[in-house]
Amino acid sequence: MSSACADLCRCKNDRGLSSILYQLLRNDGQELPLGQQDPAAPSAVPAQGCPCKSRRKVVLKCPHITCTAASVVLAKTLSFVRNVPCFQALPCDDQLKLVRRCWAPLLVLGLAQDKVEFETVETSEPSILQTLLTHGLPSTQEGTGHQRLLSAAETQTIQRFLVKCWSLDISPKEYAYLKGILLFNPELPGLHCTEYIQSLQQEARQALNEYVKTMYTQDQTRFFSLIIALSMLRSITASVIVELFFRPTGNVNIEDKLLDTLCAYSKPQATEKTSTY
Repeated sequence: MSSACADLCRCKNDRGLSSILYQLLRNDGQELPLGQQDPAAPSAVPAQGCPCKSRRKVVLKCPHITCTAASVVLAKTLSFVRNVPCFQALPCDDQLKLVRRCWAPLLVLGLAQDKVEFETVETSEPSILQTLLTHGLPSTQEGTGHQRLLSAAETQTIQRFLVKCWSLDISPKEYAYLKGILLFNPELPGLHCTEYIQSLQQEARQALNEYVKTMYTQDQTRFFSLIIALSMLRSITASVIVELFFRPTGNVNIEDKLLDTLCAYSKPQATEKTSTY
């Protein structure tokens, strides 16, 4: 955040110290005489709207439509993963570790492939004082059921990735290879077949490179553009995906359901054919 933005929105100021909440906590609920102010409390700063992307909170404009589309993409993502023969050949523990880490970026890549657009609108998050006066101190159980409002910066990271993919006009074959590169991540700790998984990722990268060289002979930079686009997914976390696309409909145990379904299909009898890398 630039210094100009900090000056404009006063992000670095402690606006709540001279508030009612500050007085209540500092004086154990005892009111100060009218006109008498605690000398330790700084002067009040008038509340202002913060223009910083990291501070502005947003929600989906059309949650039902967007969340339904995301659920469809999740099902397609699961189908892709469980039908890759070399993935099914891995030990179950390795399968679970890979999917636990990559299901969210795979989902976002699937949103790009299915041309799923979404809009957000700004919303206000209740202050600490409002929450205390309205609901009191929330218990741990209650806190887990509330939606965490996302910042504009978090949602715009996803939107920028989608726009980047659409600008590259990625083909279905390229999407498949990119998914392979994401799925087979040898850098995860605790894997049993690290070398084999690394070879699968390298095979996916090589197959993508060869495909691009064959289909886009005039574009010498396309392969690197695709890899750079893929790197944008590193900053997108699973928690953000859950809060944005699944929490609004109450479907928050996405990862558990995904892993349970994969375990059901991790046996050798899965014989559906799919393209290999």
